[in-house]
Amino acid sequence: MFSTFSRSWELVKQSFNVLKSDRELLLFPFISMIGVILVTIVFSIPLFFTGLIQNVANGENGSNSTSIIGYVLLFLFYLVMYTIIIYSNVALVGAAMIRLKGGNPTVSDGLKVANSKISHILGYAAISATVGVILSAIRDKNNILTSILAGALNFAWNILTFLVIPVLVVENVGPIDAIKRSGALLKKTWGEQIVANGGIGLVFGLISFLLIVIIGGPLLVLGITTQSALLIVGAIVTMILIGAIIGLISSALSGIFQAALYNYATTGESNRFFDPTLLQTAFKPKG
Repeated sequence: MFSTFSRSWELVKQSFNVLKSDRELLLFPFISMIGVILVTIVFSIPLFFTGLIQNVANGENGSNSTSIIGYVLLFLFYLVMYTIIIYSNVALVGAAMIRLKGGNPTVSDGLKVANSKISHILGYAAISATVGVILSAIRDKNNILTSILAGALNFAWNILTFLVIPVLVVENVGPIDAIKRSGALLKKTWGEQIVANGGIGLVFGLISFLLIVIIGGPLLVLGITTQSALLIVGAIVTMILIGAIIGLISSALSGIFQAALYNYATTGESNRFFDPTLLQTAFKPKG
């Protein structure tokens, strides 16, 4: 377990070398973040003023027709949100693949990859939206057991689909076959992708928290103590910026890691950014 964790984080650190070579890769998660914020605002307004948020959150309240409308809107929200996220991730992984193969990708190259896969992106977004609504419906039972079940199913779905994006980028398959292919690669990448899937978010979340506490915390305390609205606003803005920047780096590294993981798992080939011995050890077949 510890060797798996150590290998995975060595691979993540080497992924950071790719990001340093192509800082423009950060633009793709930035596009995703802005898109998700705008979509959330657009969908939250009608859901809030019609009371559908409360009805969906408490399925036993309200009429059946209201609940149905709420879930339909929730599906549309997920569909648009996942389309933006998946499109940006496909562009990111597409550009990262070019870099791993020795090329010098531009933002335009990544967008071209995403545009060429738009029908598959929409299909995968629809599948992801459907799964999202189902998990939301399970959680809405206001039962601790169903909440645990929904969490477990969500974890399993994230692991199963961890390599769907690079599969969509490289292989000429649709979203359903991409999910199957990602599942098939699970046997080779099981330990590494589990650690990376949760570990990247956990570590960068901790870094973000510490920076917010160290930098934003004192500003906020000083603002409250002196009753300075300017300092309070400045502290809040600083905290948001720190979280956003760390989140962008984390998302970019996750995409690069997926590209590297998929590339070695399917071809056995390394590149100048990754230690071939480390990769060989990470994917050594079990006897």
